[in-house]
Amino acid sequence: MAKILVVEDDRHINELIRRNLKLAGHECVCCFDGEQAAQKISESQYDLILLDVMLSGMSGFTLIEKVQGTPVIFVTAKGELKDKLLGLSLGAEDYIVKPFEMLELLARVNVILRRSQRDEDVRLGSVHVDLNKRTVEMNGHEVALTPQEYNLLEVFIRNKNIALSREKLLELAWGYDYEGETKTVDVHVQKLRKKLGLEHMIKTITKLGYRLEA
Repeated sequence: MAKILVVEDDRHINELIRRNLKLAGHECVCCFDGEQAAQKISESQYDLILLDVMLSGMSGFTLIEKVQGTPVIFVTAKGELKDKLLGLSLGAEDYIVKPFEMLELLARVNVILRRSQRDEDVRLGSVHVDLNKRTVEMNGHEVALTPQEYNLLEVFIRNKNIALSREKLLELAWGYDYEGETKTVDVHVQKLRKKLGLEHMIKTITKLGYRLEA
């Protein structure tokens, strides 16, 4: 779980981001203008900051100069190349242009957090997953997963509590260029459930796909 500061003046987008990050297991602190964000940054430590550019009181481009050591992702409607280059040159880890897909935002958040956080031990009941070592144990004994089974498990963990379609799981776990059938997702899910006893945690979403409830 990471502590994330969401700086976004559009309350609907702010709430949408907050809800999805919370579902993914993160703690969120939200604010709506640059001056409030500057105060939050001075008062507390965060693992990541999601920062709009066009804010009242202080722009995101100005605010990032007050950030010391915390990774920042700009999430903004300013999509011109010069704006992207400026944001990245000021030290942002990533630059996402609105409108965006929430799953893409969550994926990019996970990438940044993986870079900055050393410990990535995940527990799912009696299952222990070390995302750094790519090892899986159940009741203290290592479980042998195929590379593809492990990739699928990691996708579920990175997107826990989020319903994922079979097509999205293929894209994330098999790759954009995979041309196989979605039925292979069902086969691999059944293998994960059987090997790790996750029948009660990997839920089937009717007419869509699956969700890891953790």
